[in-house]
Amino acid sequence: MRIFFLVLAFLVLTVLALAGLRGCKSPRPPIEIFSDMVRQPKVKALAPSGFFSDGKAARPPVGGTVPLGYAPPRHKPRDGSTGESESPYEQIHFSSSPSYMDTGRIGEFWGTGMPVPVDAALMERGRERFNIHCAVCHGATGAANGIATRLGLVTTADLLQPRLRTMADGEIFNTISHGKNTMTGLAGRILVPDRWAIIAYLRALQKSQGGATIRDVPPDERAKLEAQAP
Repeated sequence: MRIFFLVLAFLVLTVLALAGLRGCKSPRPPIEIFSDMVRQPKVKALAPSGFFSDGKAARPPVGGTVPLGYAPPRHKPRDGSTGESESPYEQIHFSSSPSYMDTGRIGEFWGTGMPVPVDAALMERGRERFNIHCAVCHGATGAANGIATRLGLVTTADLLQPRLRTMADGEIFNTISHGKNTMTGLAGRILVPDRWAIIAYLRALQKSQGGATIRDVPPDERAKLEAQAP
């Protein structure tokens, strides 16, 4: 046993000696048992690099890419006509301005109201985007019963609760954009007009799950319903 402990002590001292050489000055790289993160293979901004033929570490953007936060030129209309389409879905639109549509704010306060026309096309777009990005957690009706909640996500908000029914549209837009609590921000995946489409569809969901009154029906349709009432 005495020999065993002597050999063990020798090995421990050898390891400590090799590890302690890191503080020595030498033109050669230090001996490392595990590589330090400061010397991991990576590219530093504006530093030279022998990996690329031009010797530059910084690379130019790939052609056709658009940085997040900027709006590129409008697409040509799908019908083949000349000029630019005014439809919000013909343009890739990012949050790049302090306007209500891009921030959900009016001055220092959250705004309420839709900055885009609400029609059947917008509602259908909102339903599609909601089912893609939101229903997995919040459920198809917004009742916080999506598949993710059945797999253990217990912090999903019920979109039908009174607090969210009365929340300003602009604050909901901000939550979709930047996230809240365990919800991640979706600004990099959902275009600005689509966020408003989701909000419009969400308001319809909230009405459909309780709280709707006859006053929510458009006047023309309301008159037909009232005429049919006994």
